[in-house]
Amino acid sequence: MTRGWSIQTVMLVGLAILWCSFVSGESAVRASEPSTMSLQEQGNGLMKNVEEMVAHGGMGDAKAIVHHCGEAKRYAETLIKQLSLSDPYQANAMTPLNEVIRQCNRVSDIGIHADPGQLLNPATKARAAAQQSMKSLGLTRTNKS
Repeated sequence: MTRGWSIQTVMLVGLAILWCSFVSGESAVRASEPSTMSLQEQGNGLMKNVEEMVAHGGMGDAKAIVHHCGEAKRYAETLIKQLSLSDPYQANAMTPLNEVIRQCNRVSDIGIHADPGQLLNPATKARAAAQQSMKSLGLTRTNKS
């Protein structure tokens, strides 16, 4: 009878540990969601992804270009949601952010099986638009590795 209780106890403790690790892992994921970040952090994330996207284009890695462009598009969409249209500087940033989204849609439409050189043209246009949006917002790029 005590053996039955000890097995149940071990299983219950194991289940509790798994549950706790799942809950703590979920909060870590939520902390990295773009919607909870400041404009500066989102701008940094956008710039990091567009720079890596173009760098992978130079290396011929189409899959990485499409991935980083998808991430850049996600950051641009989140930035647009947080911008206030009443602020003229932020309103000026809307056009380049929409251009980032448009060019990244072109990249994803072309797809990972295309020649990386074909992806590089819209990728560089997305990077230029991202740089313009950072200027319009008055955000500076902080170098983080």
